Amino acid sequence: MAEESVLHPGLIVPVGHVEPVPRRVRGTIGGRVVFDTRRALYVWERRAYPQFSIPLGDLAEGVLTAEDRVEQRGAGPARRHSLRVGPDVREGAAWVWEDGAPEALHGTVRFAWAALDSWFEEDEPVFVHPRSPYARVDALRSSSGVRVELDGVVLADAPHCVKLFETGLPTRYYLNRAHVDLTRLRRSDTVTRCPYKGTTSGYWSFDGDAGTQEDIAWAYDFPTVQAHPVAGMVAFFNERVDLHVDGTPLPRPAVRADG
Repeated sequence: MAEESVLHPGLIVPVGHVEPVPRRVRGTIGGRVVFDTRRALYVWERRAYPQFSIPLGDLAEGVLTAEDRVEQRGAGPARRHSLRVGPDVREGAAWVWEDGAPEALHGTVRFAWAALDSWFEEDEPVFVHPRSPYARVDALRSSSGVRVELDGVVLADAPHCVKLFETGLPTRYYLNRAHVDLTRLRRSDTVTRCPYKGTTSGYWSFDGDAGTQEDIAWAYDFPTVQAHPVAGMVAFFNERVDLHVDGTPLPRPAVRADG
């Protein structure tokens, strides 16, 4: 099928936008607190989601050392720094904003997400990246019937579903496992995390006559509270299968890597 025109709400925040974070934000390495702040900023280096920028004065045990390297981040120039916390040293773990970046970011540092062991908003762990204040995730029960096909093989045929609406992404159709032909799918070891939905409990691939399609379906057995209606259900990438909703074929959207 041909790729579709966009059939879902788009992202509205421009690159370089800065907003205050009305939450306590903490980061840790090896059980030590790198920073603890109630003055964090959201900064959009790309449109899809923000990063946190932390006031330098709110570093706790974290010590930054400037490197001889200035990089152009999405919001402007920033000098790369290494980070030391106790005995741990992590090279290239942070960027301190320089002239040319939005004024609100001056005196703050943007940490590489993976450079820290854990992040918290208030007392809740956050995975992958901060949750955007401009994004919604709504999981709604629906009487829409959904049929999923690939290379002429029916992989699922469900009389109802849960539709998950996530800002900036195509609608995802979550189906009861009883209506998914798992005998035609191969379980994979892939695990992904989403700041809005949680950690996946399973991925499935398809081995067909035309070739293999890796990781075309997934499930969240223990999703976040916001996505609880999809618990234990299976969704397919609209981009990689042929979906029919209430008998109408849906055009495939452009391929994306996130569900």
